[in-house]
Amino acid sequence: MFAMLKALKQHGVLGINQRNAGLIMRYNERRLFPIVDDKLQTKRLAMQVGMAIPELYASIETVHDIKNLAEILKPYDDFAVKPAHGAGGEGILIISGKIKDFYRQINGNLIKQADLEYHISNILAGIHSLGGYADTAIIEYCVKIDPTFAAVSYQGIPDLRIITLRGYPVMAMARLPTHISGGKANLHQGAVGVGIDLATGTTLGGVWYNDPIDYHPDTLKPIDGIQIPCWDDVLMIAANCYELTGLGYLGVDIVLDKNYGPLMLESNARPGLNIQIANRQGLQQRFAQIEKYITQKANATDRIALIKKLFKT
Repeated sequence: MFAMLKALKQHGVLGINQRNAGLIMRYNERRLFPIVDDKLQTKRLAMQVGMAIPELYASIETVHDIKNLAEILKPYDDFAVKPAHGAGGEGILIISGKIKDFYRQINGNLIKQADLEYHISNILAGIHSLGGYADTAIIEYCVKIDPTFAAVSYQGIPDLRIITLRGYPVMAMARLPTHISGGKANLHQGAVGVGIDLATGTTLGGVWYNDPIDYHPDTLKPIDGIQIPCWDDVLMIAANCYELTGLGYLGVDIVLDKNYGPLMLESNARPGLNIQIANRQGLQQRFAQIEKYITQKANATDRIALIKKLFKT
């Protein structure tokens, strides 16, 4: 065990206790947590500053609002429903179309209006929320998968996780849905994590259930060497989330939409550490490099230019 801990330290792997004490407590004021813990609040802030996000169609805050659901959804054939305080992809329902009186989910299953209303009532009851508290249901634009990821995704939308420190992007990965993950881009549920070259936006090898992998387990297509389009825009969104939230240590989730390009989904004040496994590299050395510069006042463009220079391969 001690040999393993020594090896992890030599590779600069960041542990949970180090993350909590050295990053979350140091850089994230607790009073700011609600900004990112509440996805609706994050979305509204992003709308105010003109940040690219999936369009908000409606929010359902009370059981009484559910009575108006059919009228609310009338203009939309496809949409996403998610809890404002959800975590780990729980409670998210993706509707890809409508057939007569049925809604078609992204996995092809059909549900009735009553099923959709029941799902939203569960969200309001807090079944999917952090801590089980009463919640709000968000109804928003249904992201369309970018062709870049079509061959390495299964019944879902991949996303990009960017770890930032005081607005400096530090490490990035793509999360690819699989059959086992139920089409969700969640590593704990079986999605594939793929490291990304931070300077160029090119995918590296990946990890699946903590095992190295270089292909998608369902499509069998290679996951390395993929050039992510609009990479500078992706980095800019991640960098700007520092000013948006005020949080110094942040995990920013971004999706690529085939029509609108990069869109910010949400931010996380307590991002996990599996990104290190996906990149096969520890975070400690990168944080140490960045911390030499964070006392300097720099805008997002300057911060991105610096990390491209520091982490150029």
